[in-house]
Amino acid sequence: MLIREITLFPLRLPLRKPFVISLGALTHAENLFVRVRTVDGREGWGEASPFPTIHGETLDGAVAIGRHLATRLLGTPADAAPAYTALMARALHGNHALKSSFDLALHDLAAQAAGLPLYRYLGGSVNRTLYTDYTVSLGSREQMTADARDIVERGFPVIKIKLGEDPQADIERVAAIAAAVGPDIPLRLDANQGWTFDAAVVALRGMAPFNVQHCEAPIDRYEWTRLPELRRLSPIPLMADESCWDHHDARRLTAIGAVDRINIKLSKSGGLHTARKIIETTDLPLQVGGFLESRLGFTAAAHLALSSPRVEFCDFDTPLMHAEDVVEDGISYGPGGTVTVPEVPGLGARLRPEYQLPSSCQITIA
Repeated sequence: MLIREITLFPLRLPLRKPFVISLGALTHAENLFVRVRTVDGREGWGEASPFPTIHGETLDGAVAIGRHLATRLLGTPADAAPAYTALMARALHGNHALKSSFDLALHDLAAQAAGLPLYRYLGGSVNRTLYTDYTVSLGSREQMTADARDIVERGFPVIKIKLGEDPQADIERVAAIAAAVGPDIPLRLDANQGWTFDAAVVALRGMAPFNVQHCEAPIDRYEWTRLPELRRLSPIPLMADESCWDHHDARRLTAIGAVDRINIKLSKSGGLHTARKIIETTDLPLQVGGFLESRLGFTAAAHLALSSPRVEFCDFDTPLMHAEDVVEDGISYGPGGTVTVPEVPGLGARLRPEYQLPSSCQITIA
């Protein structure tokens, strides 16, 4: 099953409203969709969500470098993950988001060839029901509280809260949200590296009285060696995100007792192959999340979550923030934040035909 053609589809997808984190505000998801076709007529799909403030990647850069990477992959087997992962690593340093889009498309093809849904191809056995949280963007205490009430009214079982500014203001935000939604709604915190070490201690201790499951990325990724100390001082479990990109990071963080949990994102790990290595490397509880991918990218994330019972948390809400749905088939969202994965061979999602029409932005390498 050799690769004969790769097409890149860069799309700028508007969000329903700005998505604000400590690293800045976003009004669009600028994502790269990849279609890989083989000599026997199959096609696989992948998606990358470059995040300049986290990856250092942009959509324009992904397209430019993607052409180079696509050329290197032409004529290679589409069903040998170790081989093509090694090829991409030799051809290009970094660029994890870009690599993930190719990796997902190739896994889609491999699972199709095996006649298995992707989660089974990855080693999973049960298509259990998944549940996603929904995120409150960083803003005024009043706006965040109103957003949290709306999330509960929409039936989501868990609220994720973006923080990372002044610790006292963040404590007041969480206190107001907790009072508004009640003690039975679990809260997940994400500072996106926004606090200093001392601020993180103040914030985490101040939020201890509330029903908080964990806090992601409390301090700068380069301060990862201070996470064990912060963990000892924190009454709230810590989750690694930006400080854990691959299995090497997972091994280091686990070895020093840095965190209680790890968040895996396909556009951060470079795809499913390395994401699975993270799962195999650590015995810590895991979350699968993402950036601003559409339902296509999050369909792959859901398959990954089903591949291991150690994935305890899912953060699959951003497709619901998109103003338009460009994906055909794929995961579906139901009452109570449920997420259902299609039981078909492969990924089970693709770009809608109307978004595949030839355009000046589309690039095909054959």
